Amino acid sequence: MGCCTGRCTLIFLCSLQLLAALERQIFDFLGFQWAPILGNFLQIIVVILGLFGTIQFRPRYIVVYTVWTALWVTWNVFIICFYLEVGGLSKETDLMTFNISMHRSWWREHGPGCVRRVVRPSSPGILEDYSYVSVTGCIIDFQYLEVIHSAIQILLSFVPTVLVLALGTTEKSLAGSSLPPPSKTWTQGCRAELQHFFRKGEIGDARGRISLNKQ
Repeated sequence: MGCCTGRCTLIFLCSLQLLAALERQIFDFLGFQWAPILGNFLQIIVVILGLFGTIQFRPRYIVVYTVWTALWVTWNVFIICFYLEVGGLSKETDLMTFNISMHRSWWREHGPGCVRRVVRPSSPGILEDYSYVSVTGCIIDFQYLEVIHSAIQILLSFVPTVLVLALGTTEKSLAGSSLPPPSKTWTQGCRAELQHFFRKGEIGDARGRISLNKQ
């Protein structure tokens, strides 16, 4: 089946999740968004754990990855509601910084097309080092950029999780064979290998089992 195997598919999807989480972590650090930073850190750790479990044939690690993914999707749904101000939430609060600072999303002042100007007040009685920041010309508002990031995270989490759960529930269909049967299409090949991967008692080294069967 070459590189079009179930393992390769899951590894590819997890790698996309890892890259997306790293990209988001960078911009959350720039905006001092401590709550998303903590969530991104946990996401990166669990995705690495999922990659390790996929490569090393460790279904228990895949189960941990699947359970965390449900929590991760819930967190991203909350972020979408937060920035769209659903259910009484307000994007102007300091919730994302744990109420320890007044920083907002990095995209608020650095979004596509945004022009940032620092305006110093000329009124008497105001400290000289105090200034206002004016942002104009943004092509898309920062809250929608945050919503897009969260939607991408949900999509990247939903696809591999549904794949794992769907194939894990049909693992009994391969009972009676020690290896997955030959497949005719890419989809059937991915399905057969992932079913075999989650079979009870087949957690050992797959290559070693193949060589023993050939002998």
